Amino acid sequence: MAKPKIRPLDDRILVEQAEAEEKTAGGIVLPDAAKEKPQRGTVKALGPGKLLDSGERGTMNVKVGDEVFYGKYSGTNVEIEGTKYVILREADVLAVITK
Repeated sequence: MAKPKIRPLDDRILVEQAEAEEKTAGGIVLPDAAKEKPQRGTVKALGPGKLLDSGERGTMNVKVGDEVFYGKYSGTNVEIEGTKYVILREADVLAVITK
């Protein structure tokens, strides 16, 4: 997939949303209306970091390619060239999924 043509600002990150679950753990197929918004995705782009009072940029704790969990109502949903993304602040990331 081509790199998205968007550059987040400050401490914001661009996350490609994971697909919504099609089935429950018990195997029940979910209709579109019952699917929940995914709360996980892959980091695709980073801003330069938060501008600190000292005039320097803070370091980002996530990197491009990290798989992350984020808050349910966090960020702004956007669609770029048919792909769904969420733009959120780094502070809205709850955890990085390690493999």
